[in-house]
Amino acid sequence: MWVIKLGGSLLASAEGRQALRAWLALIVEQADGQVIIVPGGGLFADAVRTAQQQSGCDDVTAHRLALLAMDQYGMLLAGLAPGLVTAQSELEIAERSWQHRPMVWLPSRMLLADRHIAASWDVTSDSLAAWLAAKLGASHLLLVKSVRPAGARMCVEALVSSGLVDASFADYIQQPASASFFSTWLLGPQDHLLFSSGFVAAHLQQGALAVEASTNVPEAI
Repeated sequence: MWVIKLGGSLLASAEGRQALRAWLALIVEQADGQVIIVPGGGLFADAVRTAQQQSGCDDVTAHRLALLAMDQYGMLLAGLAPGLVTAQSELEIAERSWQHRPMVWLPSRMLLADRHIAASWDVTSDSLAAWLAAKLGASHLLLVKSVRPAGARMCVEALVSSGLVDASFADYIQQPASASFFSTWLLGPQDHLLFSSGFVAAHLQQGALAVEASTNVPEAI
């Protein structure tokens, strides 16, 4: 299984929106039930941040609203690509996979049931995508961002300090030895071109940026 997080920032520009549609079309065509999209929060999460600032609501309330914002972005993605189906539980994810359907995760139901996830803006859709990758025993986690640093590898601490991922992301990809291993990669808007012939692991080394963590360093493919 591949977990692909599509950032909400892709909606912010005409180029990003075009790339977003290209990613969705590619996943619909090539996923064969082995790809699940994790939606970012985008403008919906921005609205939650504004609402918290204006209302003064606590972080628990804002956290719940932010998860619903991811649901909204997920439903938007499904609306942009009619071939996509939504999934809200592990059972639905398994069923969609058996049916060879491309899917987008609506995360609020599963995440609200997990009390170990901190109700904080330090845990955003990046960390939650890693949470899902571990939950499903995925082989690869891809973060598609509107900006991709140059180079082939980058340590997770540098990504955190640059603001490209949230502050808790390192904790979510540095898993105990007993946990399922998944490799983690950062991609830009146009990197869908790497997978024009299908989601093949070897294609990751042709242009994706490998995210290195002390216990989660992508091995040579």
